[in-house]
Amino acid sequence: MAGPRLAHATLKGPSVVKEIIIGIALGLAAGGVWKMHQWNEQRKTRAFYDLLERGEITVVAEEE
Repeated sequence: MAGPRLAHATLKGPSVVKEIIIGIALGLAAGGVWKMHQWNEQRKTRAFYDLLERGEITVVAEEE
């Protein structure tokens, strides 16, 4: 008496091409996030030096 046949998933090794594509995609995403962070920090630094040059702010503490 044979039971019902179940379809078993066949185990395959890792797909090299798929792994490379996933790695490239993750690398580009992480690089994009890092570059956006760098641009934001550069914008803040540029704004600080612009304000400093115009005399709107100073880095010297006022003496009392």
